[in-house]
Amino acid sequence: MSVAFTKEESAETASETLLPDRQISPHPNLVTEAGFNALQAQLAEARAAYEAAQAIEDVNEKRRQSAVPLRDLRYLTERLRTAQVMPDPVATEIVAFGSTVSFSRADGRVQTYRIVGEDEADPKAGSISFVAPVARSLMGKAVGDVVGSGAQEIEILSIA
Repeated sequence: MSVAFTKEESAETASETLLPDRQISPHPNLVTEAGFNALQAQLAEARAAYEAAQAIEDVNEKRRQSAVPLRDLRYLTERLRTAQVMPDPVATEIVAFGSTVSFSRADGRVQTYRIVGEDEADPKAGSISFVAPVARSLMGKAVGDVVGSGAQEIEILSIA
């Protein structure tokens, strides 16, 4: 039956419940142990939200409330399946995945970030993804090294 012969709300509901999948990064899915645990917790939250939505009696509302958790379940399941838990760096001589790096910018600002996986990166909380341009320029470098060019130069002050 055509949507033209159903409730007007049904067409709206269908468009709200067919959410596109969250984009999966083409980069290796490197994560810290804490990042892996966070993905597991997010998966549990998405599963609980989906199960709660399934208890709703109204079919249209059930579909609407299930859409986001179902999309998140697909995404998080794939990210956990492909996760490569990286050990904490054993040395602090060079910047590596999991390192916490302090550096000064050409304008005098000093910033400190931990280099982590894409799903766990949160610059406001002091972590950046290993695929971020600044992280890629820092990887493999040592204290005192200057990376970048011109006004974008940064000098590594410490590695932990």
